[in-house]
Amino acid sequence: MKLSIERATLLKAVAQAQSVVERRNTIPILANVLIEAEGSEATFRATDLDIEVVDKAAAMVERAGATTVSAVTLNEIVRKLPDGALVTLTEDGASGRLTIEAGRSNFSLATLPKEDFPVMATSDYAANFSCPAPVLRRLFDKSKFAISTEETRYYLNGVYMHVSESDGGKVLRCVATDGHRLARIDAELPEGADGMAGVIVPRKTVGELRKLLDDDDMKIAVSVSETKIRFATPDITLTSKVIDGTFPDYTRVIPQGNTRKMEVDASEFAKAVDRVATVSSERSRAVKLQLDEDRLILSVNAPDSGAAEEELAVAYGDERLEIGFNAKYLLEIASQVDRENAVFMFNSSGDPTLMREGNDTSAIYVVMPMRV
Repeated sequence: MKLSIERATLLKAVAQAQSVVERRNTIPILANVLIEAEGSEATFRATDLDIEVVDKAAAMVERAGATTVSAVTLNEIVRKLPDGALVTLTEDGASGRLTIEAGRSNFSLATLPKEDFPVMATSDYAANFSCPAPVLRRLFDKSKFAISTEETRYYLNGVYMHVSESDGGKVLRCVATDGHRLARIDAELPEGADGMAGVIVPRKTVGELRKLLDDDDMKIAVSVSETKIRFATPDITLTSKVIDGTFPDYTRVIPQGNTRKMEVDASEFAKAVDRVATVSSERSRAVKLQLDEDRLILSVNAPDSGAAEEELAVAYGDERLEIGFNAKYLLEIASQVDRENAVFMFNSSGDPTLMREGNDTSAIYVVMPMRV
């Protein structure tokens, strides 16, 4: 195999591949990227047996062929090559080496046979639809902060993507929760998604998918089966197993009868929470919210390190309320708001609180209070 490829193109493909590869693995071939050259393109494939990413890139192929080489090492080499360089990859089957040449730089890497590389089994996808990148980006970006990291409740270690009913008809919905906070984001249902089975997209896949969604004009082809989900652009295909488990009935957690309404400037609120939480050394320090007629007092009391208080003007007309929250959770939820105003709906100091952006109900968040 021999091919020449532009450095920026190669870096993009190899960077995507190496981020899927697990750093610590017992199977040596899984640390490698499979490079296949044919016609006028090179394909870079990497997997950790749960996720597989395939990246196609334009290349000048002199000799078709395939080999596998360490993804992390190749990525480091290409990253350090000068901008605009033309990189030549030559595989010598006899010596089992891949030579990388660019300008005056020359590297030689050990390879492993391409036959040993595991290729993910294809799946029959029951639902196929296409979705604009900004829509998918919003669905996953706004929900992923609430993914649980607790391994014992593995079915919460991802984003639950499914079709649901909303006031205006059917929607494509993403939900994530860790038991302390919940995010529920809706988007218009794309054509062809109606029969889609609900799937839990793992946390690592959500992170990898984010890299495909930067181009606002891109249409992403989404295919869903009971065990796998695939996201594809013309150049990159990301296939992932889904979490084998049942996502809990999240609708029971979303409070319906919260009537006490507070409207606040989202960025001012986030900055104020961040400031008062500074005095606390513990990550989970509770921030106390004291609400009265059109004013909010945020306070933190950390006996070992100090106390802080800040007052904010808010729109609030209900009776006095004192409620505490984990400062980190409040910050994460407030940072999701794209519009100016965040609307908080409270019931009592012991009940879950609902938050949304203005009057928009397509993104709602629930956070459990803390004792203060």
